[in-house]
Amino acid sequence: MGMQMGSGKKGPVSDINVTPLVDVMLVLLVIFMVTAPMMFSGINLKLPKTQKVNNLGLKQELVILSITEADQYFLGKDQVKLDNLIPEILKQFKTANTDVIYLRADYGLRYEKVAKLIASLKKAGVSNIALVTEVEKEQK
Repeated sequence: MGMQMGSGKKGPVSDINVTPLVDVMLVLLVIFMVTAPMMFSGINLKLPKTQKVNNLGLKQELVILSITEADQYFLGKDQVKLDNLIPEILKQFKTANTDVIYLRADYGLRYEKVAKLIASLKKAGVSNIALVTEVEKEQK
C-alpha cells in the first residue's frame, strides 16, 4: 500500500487503491435503491389505501393504466385519449408479451368511471386486471 520502504524495491508500487472506487459504487447503489421505487410515480395520483396483500413492484415494462381525477388517461407515462385507449392497451399487450393490466385510479375519481372502464376492458377481452392501491399505515 503506497510506498514500501524496507522491502528492497525502489520506487512507487503500482497497485490500485480500490477503497475510493468501492465507496463510490456503494453510494451509487444506495441512490439507485432509494430512487428506483419512485421512478414510475411520475403521474401524481392519490390512490385508495388498503391493507397490504402482496408486494407489487411497478416496472416500466408492465402495462400500467393510470386515470387522474381530471379524467386523463395514461398508459405508462404517455397520455392517451379515451377513444384510443383499448387499441393502445391491446398493442402494449403484444409489445410487452403480457395479458395483465395494472389499473391505478385516483381516489377522487367517481366509481362509475372506473366500473365503466373495467367493463370496456373486459368486453375487449382484457380479463386480467390488477387494481393498484397504496398500503394503509398501521394504527397503534
